Amino acid sequence: MRVPNWPVFLIAMLAIALLPLVFRNGYALHIMILALIYAIFAQAWNLVTGFGGMKTFGHHAFFGMGAYGSALLSIHAGLSPWITIWIAALLTSVAGVLIALPVLRIRSVPHIAIITLAFAEIVRIIVSNLRGITRGELGLIGIPGFDPLNLPGIGLVSFTPAYKLGYFYLAWLAFVVVTAGILAARNSAHGMRVIAMRDGQDAAESLGVNIAAYKIALFFISAFIVGLIGAFYAHYIIVLTPSSVLGVDIMVLVIAMSLVGGIGTVAGPIVGAALLVISVELMRDLGQYRMLVYGGLIVLSVLYFPNGLASLADRVRQWRRAPNPILQQQDNRS
Repeated sequence: MRVPNWPVFLIAMLAIALLPLVFRNGYALHIMILALIYAIFAQAWNLVTGFGGMKTFGHHAFFGMGAYGSALLSIHAGLSPWITIWIAALLTSVAGVLIALPVLRIRSVPHIAIITLAFAEIVRIIVSNLRGITRGELGLIGIPGFDPLNLPGIGLVSFTPAYKLGYFYLAWLAFVVVTAGILAARNSAHGMRVIAMRDGQDAAESLGVNIAAYKIALFFISAFIVGLIGAFYAHYIIVLTPSSVLGVDIMVLVIAMSLVGGIGTVAGPIVGAALLVISVELMRDLGQYRMLVYGGLIVLSVLYFPNGLASLADRVRQWRRAPNPILQQQDNRS
């Protein structure tokens, strides 16, 4: 069993936490917050697909359900977003279990992809047509932000569109917890069983791995994480439309992040999210044509970096450990 490199993890998390000291303007903070949100989203999708081996194309449904669920609860029930994000995440995780049930009997990758994509499209159509509740593409407005926190030793921390530092560190905290949890779980006995299930379901089942239980658990945890970060997104952006949180382009972006960074790794979705979120902002003027760029990045990464950019570190280590042929020839002559 491989031991997690916790010192590297802690240094990386600390470096990210110090980024606002370098990039102080609001626009840079906004980009960093979006990068953290999508990194968490990509990690949760990678948990089911990269580690569990279930090729799902409908996780953006959980993102939109978490966003709309928390926003509507805070608007109509008058509850604090600190409460509604957890309620929305739990409801989303229940939906994750429901969609996992038909997946249990299907091992065909195309069929799983079609079922999950159809589920997400159904959710998008429902949200778009419930104009009396969600306002459809007109946009759900009036979403409250997070209530201020009075932290001991720090003072009052506000969460407003003008003051993004609070949102950054809240997203950073969620990012640290999710990343640490996935890193620890991957190297646990349960993580080894999940990877064994991905590599060969029949072989894993013959060794006593409960395939159904692990698939349901993966969908539950993954949907909970995506629903939670979707709820956070709603109270950060404070305006929602079905296309902004339920559009298929969001799922394409998350898949591209995982493939470019390295699917089936912990660092891959993080690297991919940082790279593509910055690329999205640079290519915003291209509109829908940026989807062609995503496709090109995926093709290039599959051709030249089949294990993702996160594998570059492994390649460097292998190169350093490889014997120098010139030195070997000199040793042979001597």
